[in-house]
This record gives sequence, C-alpha cells and structure tokens, in this order.
Amino acid sequence: MKVLVIGGGAREHALCRSLSLDPDVTALYCAPGNAGIAEVAELHPVDPMDGDAVARLAVELKSDLVVVGPEAPLVAGVADAVRAAGIPCFGPSKEAAQLEGSKAFAKDVMAAANVPTARSYVCTTPEEIDEALDAFGAPYVVKDDGLAAGKGVVVTDDLAVAREHALACERVVIEEFLDGPEVSLFAITDGVTVLPLQPAQDFKRALDGDEGPNTGGMGAYSPLPWADPKLVDEVMASVLQPTVDELRRRGTPFSGLLYAGLAITSRGVRVIEFNARFGDPETQVVLARLKTPLASVLLHSATGTLDAEPPLTWRDDAAVTVVIASHNYPATPRTGDPIEGLADVAAQDQPSAYVLHAGTKRDGDTVVSAGGRVLSVTATGKDLAEARERAYTAVGRIRLDGSQHRTDIAREAAGAQG
Repeated sequence: MKVLVIGGGAREHALCRSLSLDPDVTALYCAPGNAGIAEVAELHPVDPMDGDAVARLAVELKSDLVVVGPEAPLVAGVADAVRAAGIPCFGPSKEAAQLEGSKAFAKDVMAAANVPTARSYVCTTPEEIDEALDAFGAPYVVKDDGLAAGKGVVVTDDLAVAREHALACERVVIEEFLDGPEVSLFAITDGVTVLPLQPAQDFKRALDGDEGPNTGGMGAYSPLPWADPKLVDEVMASVLQPTVDELRRRGTPFSGLLYAGLAITSRGVRVIEFNARFGDPETQVVLARLKTPLASVLLHSATGTLDAEPPLTWRDDAAVTVVIASHNYPATPRTGDPIEGLADVAAQDQPSAYVLHAGTKRDGDTVVSAGGRVLSVTATGKDLAEARERAYTAVGRIRLDGSQHRTDIAREAAGAQG
C-alpha cells in the first residue's frame, strides 16, 4: 500500500512513524512534512490547504490512501477533493468536519443526539455576551466558534478578561464550567462502525501546575490509571456512537477520526469539544501503545469497511510525551534556533524513547526550530513512572536555546499508579 500523509507536525510524524513500521506499507510520502518526518517518509512540497494540489499529488504518486492530519485542511474540504479524484481518504468531508470547525454546529449535533455536554449560549452581539456571562457566572468559559489551533478558549474568573475575549470573536460560545479531570478519547469511524482507541490525558497550560496561558498541548500520557475501566464503553454508548449516527441521519456521515474531549464531572461524563482529527500531543502516546498495524485500520475507515477490521490490540506499556516549545510560546515564538542532541537520543534512548518533530526544518546540515511547539519527546515503559523517567532523560539530552517544557507531565498519575 502506498500512503500519503498530509501535514507537517508531531501528529503527522507519529502517524508516519507508525505507518513506516507497518509491513503493508510499501511506500510512504508526506506533504509538506518536516525535518524528522524526512527520516521515515519521502517529502513533497504542497500547500495542505489546496485540495486540488493535494489530489493531484496523490494521483501522481499512485497513492492507495491519503491521510489528512491537520484540522484546517479538513474544514477546507481537502478530503473531498482527494475522494473526488477516486482515491480513498482518511478524514471527514468539509461538512462533517464542521463538528470541529464550528462549536455552535457541534452543540446542535449534541443536542439532537442527546449527548451530554455543558449548557451553553451562542452569542454574536455584546448584549448576548453580557447576558450569557451573567447567567453562568465565574469561572467563565468562552470559546471562539471557529478554528483557533487549540488556543481559542479562555477559562477565567476575571469578567473583564472573559468579555474581552468574547468581543474579539465573530461568533462565540459561552458555556457553564465543567469540574473534574479532562480525558481525550479518539475513535476511528467509517460513518457507521465506531472503533474506540485508548484514552489519554493532555496538558493544555504552558507552565507546571497547570499555570500560564492555554497552548496546543504541552504533553500527554496513556493509559489513565485513575479512570473507571468502563469509561471507554460508557463514552462509546453515550457520546461517540450517537454522534456518528446523528451525522449520518443528517446526510453528512462522519468518516475518519472523531476526537472527544471529555470532562469527568461530579455529574458524569460531559463533552467539552469534538475534533475531527487526531489530537496533538495525545496521538503521540496513543499510537506508541497501539499494536495493531495502522494502515489497514485507516483504509477500512476510508472505504466504509471498518466492520471487517478485527478488534484493536494494545501493548501493556505506558507512554508519556513531553513537548519542547520555542522561546515565548504560545505568544509569537522565536524560530531558527539550532537543535542539538537529537543524535544522542537516537544513539542512547531508542527504541524506548524517541523524538517526534513538530516545528522543525533543515538549514543545511542543521535542524532548526520552525514553530511554537518544536519537538515531542515520547517514551514507553512498563508503567507511567518508567515511561516518564525515560522521556525526561531524553529531554535532558536536547539543547534548544530559550526553549521551555513542563516538568510535571504525568507526575501525579505516575504517583497514583505506584
């Protein structure tokens, strides 16, 4: 099978790494990719947002499967363009991707499917914003209706900050605050059959102790030793299957990766948000634990034959990923700094720890930073404590001037597991 992956972040590197280890994959391409992905896939320059260009490349490469990684191309309809060229594509249609592209659309689907979520108001005027903020009170949860690369949400006790964020959005969803820990659960679906993956937890705040601004994610771990063993079954029954069924009923079947961001509240599981693609950095730890070869699962999803896929199998290992970010992230990051120590990790830590590239590129013989989140250092171990220790040992070998990372990824969960 020849596979083309679209995107250039750590999520795409994790996907390419898993696909490169799959014996069914005879050729692996990535467009545009990054410095790390170049080690496992052949890179091609393409604008991921240009559906026609992506489809042309897929045809030219005689791809058997295209995997669209990021959300923006999916919301722009890139998967539709690939399918129109007659090539199976893993990723939802433009219409179905509105589940992530519009918070208001997602709330409407959840209401119709009776999926448990936070009470909310969709606001477009200052008067509506003030009414909604007043109705819920602090802590205020304010979400930009559209795509915002994981940084469109403000949770604050400060009314002025909440109002300022809301007014800066064209359309905004204001909702009640959900207490309790957050969990990410992915499911692969072909629009009918739903195949859940293992749950993970990510860390959104920039600084230790969940302080600082929201980011695209600073680390993640899986499994969750504190979670109810029945959690996946419960979410399948109350969230994932009803959502897929409702979208099919509307004539916009969802095929691809359905991501549910969940709050485990005192009143039960509630959906915080849906995404229409693999989440970053949770993908890094979930795929590290997946034993089933990835390509056939994605192809079954893309061709509507997921019911033919046997149950997924998982390694007993735990996985932890730690994100190394640029100076000043999540504000305007500094880029172009050389990254050292990658060869040391490859020589001393693999295969139990390895580096997935996010914002990197080659400058001659040197790998340099090219984005906010630069690397995802991922490790596995017999339990979270061992995986965590291996991940941070590898992090310690990497040198990037001015970089930052959290030191507490999975610390509490590893303690609970011990």
